[in-house]
Amino acid sequence: MSEKLKVGILGGTGMVGQRFISLLENHPWFEVTTIAASPRSAGKSYEEAVGDRWKMDTPMPEAVKKLVVMNVNEVEKVASQVDFVFSAVDMSKEEIKKIEEDYAKTETPVVSNNSAHRWTPDVPMVVPEINPDHMKVIEFQKKRLGTQRGFVAVKPNCSIQSYAPVLTAWKEFEPTEVVATTYQAISGAGKTFKDWPEMVGNIIPFIGGEEEKSEKEPLRIWGTIEDGVIVPAAEPKITCQCIRVPVLNGHTAAVFVNFAKKPTKEQLIEKLRGFSGEPQRLGLPSAPKQFIQYLEEDNRPQVALDVDYEKGMGVSVGRLREDTIYDYKFVGLSHNTVRGAAGGAVLCAELLKAQGYITSKN
Repeated sequence: MSEKLKVGILGGTGMVGQRFISLLENHPWFEVTTIAASPRSAGKSYEEAVGDRWKMDTPMPEAVKKLVVMNVNEVEKVASQVDFVFSAVDMSKEEIKKIEEDYAKTETPVVSNNSAHRWTPDVPMVVPEINPDHMKVIEFQKKRLGTQRGFVAVKPNCSIQSYAPVLTAWKEFEPTEVVATTYQAISGAGKTFKDWPEMVGNIIPFIGGEEEKSEKEPLRIWGTIEDGVIVPAAEPKITCQCIRVPVLNGHTAAVFVNFAKKPTKEQLIEKLRGFSGEPQRLGLPSAPKQFIQYLEEDNRPQVALDVDYEKGMGVSVGRLREDTIYDYKFVGLSHNTVRGAAGGAVLCAELLKAQGYITSKN
């Protein structure tokens, strides 16, 4: 590709915004040219606006340090600088819905990490390996918004990444019931241990809104497009508990499953190892080569050993065994701020570019 697409990051000073900036450093297709944030950060250099709040393990990329942060509310001005935007704004749900559609109406595609539009019927919510075909609903959304190239697409909640891909790999065996408990890292709340010292050595058995998302979002991903909207699947039935644990990065899930067609353990492992999708077929830059790895050791997956599998874009599974009440149980692990947040959104943008939905404005 001769020229990279110009990317804006909305909400670029927060933790997910920082992760976008880190992941897009030296990206072969995309270049961060614009960063927008709240009015209090506007007018400052990015380095100055972030100050001592840089939360990534890697240093702030030199290319963004001197970029002058724009006011995210000056939609036309920001949109005029870029080909598309990633959204990681910290606002109320209604404010996010409005501002993302406002950007779309300037003919600027929006790829969002936020939850606000996940249930807007004509907005695709995509894990690129699972439901790339849902991007087709964009054509109906454009008609509603009155746009030619502007639209909103979203990625799902971080907590479902450690089990929804696994259940997708096992689709032919028809999972009917799923019980999942997720053990979620503090970076999912945009925090580090420095910000949240009371999490050290602690567990909190509640994450607002998370259980409902974890139970319902997989069904929307497995749904179908009917009359210009996405209709969620009816099965499997999922019940979930979400617990905050003292881990920086990595959401772990302990999952029990019943199947309509009971497979062997060997069949299940074979399906996991063989599972791939459109990102692998297209060779997208951020796509993991092996999406799901199965680990034979009894004490895996572990956050310390496995969270960065495939640069944080893969899913690790282990402890698959028959259960006394359900058919099978397993443990899954995914990186919540890479695959589960910014990285998943970057992969969605790569897919949208490959499908022709994101192009240069020039």
